[in-house]
Amino acid sequence: MKVLVIGSGAREHALVKSIAADPMVDAVIAAPGNPGIAQIAHCEPVDGGVTNGAAVVEIARRHAVDLVVIGPEAPLVEGVADDLRDAGIATFGPSARAAQLEGSKAFAKRIMAEAGVPTALAHVCTTRAEVEEALDALGFPYVVKDDGLAAGKGVVVTDDREAALAHADACLARPDGRIVIEEYLDGPEVSLFCISDGRTVIPLAPAQDFKRVADDDQGPNTGGMGAYSPLPWAPPGLVEDVVERIAKPTIDQMRNLDMPFVGVLYVGLALTSRGPRVVEFNVRFGDPETQVVLDRLVTSLAELLLAAATGELDHAEALYWRHEPSVTVVLAAPGYPDAPELGGELTGLDDAESDTAYVLHAGTTRDADGVLRASGGRVLSVVGSGADLAEARAAAYASIGRIGLAGGHFRRDIAARAERDAILIPG
Repeated sequence: MKVLVIGSGAREHALVKSIAADPMVDAVIAAPGNPGIAQIAHCEPVDGGVTNGAAVVEIARRHAVDLVVIGPEAPLVEGVADDLRDAGIATFGPSARAAQLEGSKAFAKRIMAEAGVPTALAHVCTTRAEVEEALDALGFPYVVKDDGLAAGKGVVVTDDREAALAHADACLARPDGRIVIEEYLDGPEVSLFCISDGRTVIPLAPAQDFKRVADDDQGPNTGGMGAYSPLPWAPPGLVEDVVERIAKPTIDQMRNLDMPFVGVLYVGLALTSRGPRVVEFNVRFGDPETQVVLDRLVTSLAELLLAAATGELDHAEALYWRHEPSVTVVLAAPGYPDAPELGGELTGLDDAESDTAYVLHAGTTRDADGVLRASGGRVLSVVGSGADLAEARAAAYASIGRIGLAGGHFRRDIAARAERDAILIPG
């Protein structure tokens, strides 16, 4: 079959890599893709960008694809999946109405309440007075979230009330500004992707990502600086528990509201002293967790996504996973996340490839002379694997150490605590 993947980041590179390796797939098209994706798939631009549904439909029709996989959240919230389905094209990705689970944190909280999903206490605020009252009610650490899409950087967690108020003011100053103030959830975080066709739910392997920009979880939030999978410290039965208590009730409630969810429900969890609690829902594969989860998946990804897109997920084959761990480390541009400096030359990528590590492009472009340069805040993801976490970490860091980008930076502690067996779940 032919598959069209929408997007241009490392998540899409990971999706294309996994789909292109499938013997059932004849061709993969990426729109717009990136220089790394272009090495394994046909790339072409999208007139007006990936939120232009008509342009995406035109590309899908011209290439007579059997499946479209939408990577980023923005085209989903803007209804590109609806445009494709209206054109009769099998699509993996939720409708605009269903994508509100990520497009509005207030909407997601409402669905969780209706479905009986365990999550943090929260207040939806539209004024400074409401914010101050909510901060007083829930106490510190203060958790302040922009209600809309923010590329993973709309959340501030701080003990500093003035910093919390400043973030709230910035969010409220936007048109239709609205924020969510939540109670702080203790315990380690887990990311779980749940594939759904609107009725059936199939979980993938759990992962853990690292949101803060610097080692020891210091500095501002980012889109994600690294991840690893599997989680040797996760309690037995965690995945089954999350599916039964969180994913299935959410999918059922969405169907009851006549907005069936077809795609991947990203469940971001905190394993608290009171059990798993939802931190957030996303409606697409997370980045950088996708890089490590798909690196370990043995079963055909293309067939799984097609089964979800066509309502046949109950007939999908059981998933098989490679036991060896995977670790991904993100190389970021200088100044990221506050003010990334773009245009720096990238070197050493060929030297970074090995039997145990490879490079996925995120924010890269080639200039008129063919020189590869940084074009985004997160520039590359390096994926390493090994017999255990120590070997996987060593492979990833050896690889990223061979890549040159003046002023580029990366975290050096991805999966380090898990390797030391130092992650504790509150009792």
